[in-house]
Order: sequence, then C-alpha cells, then structure tokens
Amino acid sequence: MGFFISMKQSTTLFIFVGVIVLFLAGVVLIAWPSASNVPEETASVSDSSPSTLKLSESSFDFGTISMKAGKVQRMFGVTNTGTTPVEVEKLYTSCMCTTAKWTQGDDRRGPFGMPGHASVPALNATLQPGETANVQVEFDPAAHGPAGIGPVNRLVYLDTGSGTPLEFEFTASVTP
Repeated sequence: MGFFISMKQSTTLFIFVGVIVLFLAGVVLIAWPSASNVPEETASVSDSSPSTLKLSESSFDFGTISMKAGKVQRMFGVTNTGTTPVEVEKLYTSCMCTTAKWTQGDDRRGPFGMPGHASVPALNATLQPGETANVQVEFDPAAHGPAGIGPVNRLVYLDTGSGTPLEFEFTASVTP
C-alpha cells in the first residue's frame, strides 16, 4: 500500500527529478572552463606574425624551497621584438598556488590567477615595438598543504588572442 503511488504523483515526481537534472546540467556547463580559458600543452607566439614576444627566460628552477619559508617570486621580462604593437589580452596561471602580476612602466596590474578558481580579468595591455614589460610570478609552496611536498612544475600564460598562448614555467622541489 505505501509503495504504490498514483499516476498524478508519478508524473509530479518525474517532472521534479527532470527539473533538478536540468538545473545541475546547467550549473556544470556554466562552471566548466571554456576552450579559450584552458591552456594548451605547448605554446609559442606565431613566427608568421610581424609582432613577436620574446621572454627574458622561458623557465626557472627555484631549486629546493621550504613551505615554512613562505612564498617565492621570480620576475620574467617580456619584450615585443616585432615591428607592430602587440595586444596582450590575458595573463593567467596553471594552478591556484601561483599568481602573476604585470608591470609596464608605471602601470601595475594583478594579481592574475588560474581560470576556473576565480574570474580571470582581461589584461588588455599593449606592448609597442621594442617595449618590455615584466611579469612577477609568485608561488606559495604551502598552498596545497602536506600533499604539496615534492617536485612541482607550474606554468604562466600570456594570451595575445592570435594563436597559442606564450608560456613560461618554473620548477621547484618543495620540502616541509
């Protein structure tokens, strides 16, 4: 007796479950990072472009760093070696433990972080031919807690909107 439901109750239950499923599907679609926010495996600035960006260094090894010692930083220079201005649309990182700040003359912006953990604001900075900007990368070795001990490899991306983002990386060996 208690296990049987009427046709009207069955229809109401079916509609209720359907609405919940559609709601959850909508939440997943909204939260899922779009293809434009997800960095690709490799990156470089297109050589066919008259405007090119060159990094002062494409990678850096912090060596062994301690969680107890706190955050570490590294400055990367970015120069427009081309003949036309380059618009840098976005600056973002591969992990929430890493932030990046943009400095171009007196213009300082950031911090910029990982897409999906927070809204990544547009950078929209223009580098003139021959001009250099700096990207200060900050890594918090304690951000992942005890699970973050060991080797790490993090990436920072500069997206000009004209192909694969320019990427630079750092590595470290994290100790307690």
